[in-house]
Amino acid sequence: MALGNSAYAQSSVTLYGVLDASIMYTSKSLDPVTGQNAGKTIAFADAGRAASRIGMQGSEDLGGGLRALFTLESGIDTGTGGFNISNGNFFGRQAWVGLDSPYGTTKLGLQYSPFVLAAISLDPRGASLFGTSAVNYVDNVLGTGLFTPNAVSYTSPRIAGLQGRALLGLGNVAGSFNSGRIYSGSVDYQNGGLLIDAAIYDGNGGSSIITPVPTTVEFEGRLIGAAYRFGPVTVKASFINFKVAGSLNNNVYIGGLEFYPTPAVTLDAGVQYTRDCDDSANHSILTSAGAEYALSKRTSLYAQVALVNNHGAMKTGLAVSGATFEPAGTAIGADVGIRHQF
Repeated sequence: MALGNSAYAQSSVTLYGVLDASIMYTSKSLDPVTGQNAGKTIAFADAGRAASRIGMQGSEDLGGGLRALFTLESGIDTGTGGFNISNGNFFGRQAWVGLDSPYGTTKLGLQYSPFVLAAISLDPRGASLFGTSAVNYVDNVLGTGLFTPNAVSYTSPRIAGLQGRALLGLGNVAGSFNSGRIYSGSVDYQNGGLLIDAAIYDGNGGSSIITPVPTTVEFEGRLIGAAYRFGPVTVKASFINFKVAGSLNNNVYIGGLEFYPTPAVTLDAGVQYTRDCDDSANHSILTSAGAEYALSKRTSLYAQVALVNNHGAMKTGLAVSGATFEPAGTAIGADVGIRHQF
């Protein structure tokens, strides 16, 4: 019994989650059949600021600085109780097991790619799902790279401010290593308030995972950016290239800032300019701002506004949930909601 209690004390499992719900207004909406404006909307929106989810994570101390880790995470649609932003599966956001040591962390299973993690860290509005680079990401390659299946990854310890991440996703296709194969990696440097990050993604599609929102787009991604924090203000700027063979080659330029006037208040703003490298007539500008007030450590109220202007064939949207794409011309949106974390 004494041995059992000792082993139990070295292990832990945590249940966690986020519930995010809002009311969203958009002045236009895209008709998927005609490609034209279907009119304004006032609707309930799941995941206005952050993806709603529930998960479990745990660790076990194996001794000698070695720990076993795991995470299981599922997306939730707060409007219907079904799945949302979850790869179409029960634990469709994350499902991995790994080992952590002073020499780095290795994970095996469904996980975020280094490319996505770098994009999130460099977004000036914390990758809110309304009016930020998160919308632009989904507009270009849908869910690809967000939840990478059949993956093995390694994250190095931070040495002299530098940290690297590498990921290999296996396609699991007999007779062809390259079918469905995914490579992704990143290197970042931190020194005080300075962050510099660069990342790549190279995926051949063809994954064995079949979902309602495709996560198998064959694309190449390149990203570089920097952030600098001074006092309560953090300024961020980045560049992302999305290249999908035979479809698009878009450059996205992103900039903005976060401001914390008090511990309970967060203000942020950002702008993204997207340009089609193959046809300059296709371009868009998306700008947004947000305010969040923390009622407690776990519960926040927020309000967000955004404007997008699309030219040519560009269809940049306003929000991941409910306004992923917008028609040509100018569309405006507003989103007011509540987020609770546990």
